[in-house]
Amino acid sequence: MAQLPAGIRFIISFSRDQWYRAFIFILTFLLYASFHLSRKPISIVKGELHKYCTAWDEADGRFSSQSAKSGSIAPHQLPDNETDCGWAPFDKNNYQQLLGALDYSFLCAYAVGMYLSGIIGERLPIRYYLTFGMLASGAFTALFGLGYFYNIHSFGFYVVTQVINGLVQTTGWPSVVTCLGNWFGKGRRGLIMGVWNSHTSVGNILGSLIAGYWVSTCWGLSFVVPGAIVAAMGIVCFLFLIEHPKDVRCSSTLLTHSKGSENGTNRLRLQKQILKTEKNRPLICLQDPEMQCLLLSDGKGSIHPNHVVILPGDGGSGTAAISFTGALKIPGVIEFSLCLLFAKLVSYTFLFWLPLYITNVDHLDAKKAGELSTLFDVGGIFGGILAGVISDRLEKRASTCGLMLLLAAPTLYIFSTISKMGLEATIAMLLLSGALVSGPYALITTAVSADLGTHKSLKGNAHALSTVTAIIDGTGSVGAALGPLLAGLLSPSGWSNVFYMLMFADACALLFLIRLIHKELSCPGSATGDQVPFKEQ
Repeated sequence: MAQLPAGIRFIISFSRDQWYRAFIFILTFLLYASFHLSRKPISIVKGELHKYCTAWDEADGRFSSQSAKSGSIAPHQLPDNETDCGWAPFDKNNYQQLLGALDYSFLCAYAVGMYLSGIIGERLPIRYYLTFGMLASGAFTALFGLGYFYNIHSFGFYVVTQVINGLVQTTGWPSVVTCLGNWFGKGRRGLIMGVWNSHTSVGNILGSLIAGYWVSTCWGLSFVVPGAIVAAMGIVCFLFLIEHPKDVRCSSTLLTHSKGSENGTNRLRLQKQILKTEKNRPLICLQDPEMQCLLLSDGKGSIHPNHVVILPGDGGSGTAAISFTGALKIPGVIEFSLCLLFAKLVSYTFLFWLPLYITNVDHLDAKKAGELSTLFDVGGIFGGILAGVISDRLEKRASTCGLMLLLAAPTLYIFSTISKMGLEATIAMLLLSGALVSGPYALITTAVSADLGTHKSLKGNAHALSTVTAIIDGTGSVGAALGPLLAGLLSPSGWSNVFYMLMFADACALLFLIRLIHKELSCPGSATGDQVPFKEQ
């Protein structure tokens, strides 16, 4: 019998379950990358919506540059009409406030919608919910670009388009994280989701390149093409997304310790063991291999069996959706949510304003500035993976985030100082800043959210994952809305003030993790999401 070809041997070396998991990993990666691909064009097009005017000099027979003055120059006129000043209403001196309002309208709608999206997403099939969101997002992304082709200069049109787009895009994150959480267990979750979360940077890079290709010639296509891509991926989602391993009779790695009749027995033993250790409060050890030994810091904590949530049904399949307040009571949800508020503020300020900053500092055109800004996202890919690897190895999510936030603040100050020294310095600092800024943001929105959403106190209630993810990312989106708005207000007084604001935000993000970091360091080997919520009655 002839030996099988190497390619076939490679294919059959993996099990059916492994192939399905790889497929879901790649599919959800591409789906959410397309969401970010559609968010990036606005930052690339800003330099085209407002630019230095070019006026025709009759004496010299050539164009000369001059700064746009409010009401003194007609917008977007050809050479025979003497000027070309950008696109009304963004051609006036208040263009930074107007552009900041566009960012704020999108992100504020995204933040408000995210809290509702997780609750709605729990009660609807993920595939249908995500497909609707992607089709709607594609339509409204393209609608913004149609303003170019139909010569629309109403500020209200662009604001309303951004608001609706922000609302429909909230369908994405809870859906993909829930789906991935269903397929992958806690083993090496930081690494797996660190690699997976690079979809954010990949989407930003592709969005920058696509938008940059048309920004100087036909900026409307910078929105229409990404919108078409998102809509097309929505159709792919409808045709191929598998929500849960049980839908194709695959094993679930989330439930390896909850099988059949052993469920009730193990839970009963767990409760009895907790009660027996009530008198010996300093140390509580649980039989479940994924449970950690908890060292009560004050030695006075009263233990009550009700703290262990017992849910009916096998593997959580018959459980009801968790309430909003119930999700907030999971240990670490509030702290990580507030931390993400400030971490995402920094990240999204770079997302929406970095190309314009590069244009002003390094005096590049909109296309080149957009291409250069992708280096920040390249650094973000390595930062997200590095954060996942370190947190897996140390089993300390909060401490990993805290270390990167601690290093990010001085790095931002250095960036603001030496980026004015030339293009080479800007490139180096973009890579380093991208890694340190995106690392904590990536870790919290992926591995931490999945850990908390599958917290052991929930006993496999997969319905909690969507709500927890929405709470954390929704709170972070409040910061994402504030960051670009503050940048728009502060940038006229100097870019240094913007960087001071970003450094202050990093310090606040670190402050909210202090308690969790202390708990991790005082309990070696603990990992976020593996602790049972024991509180004083």
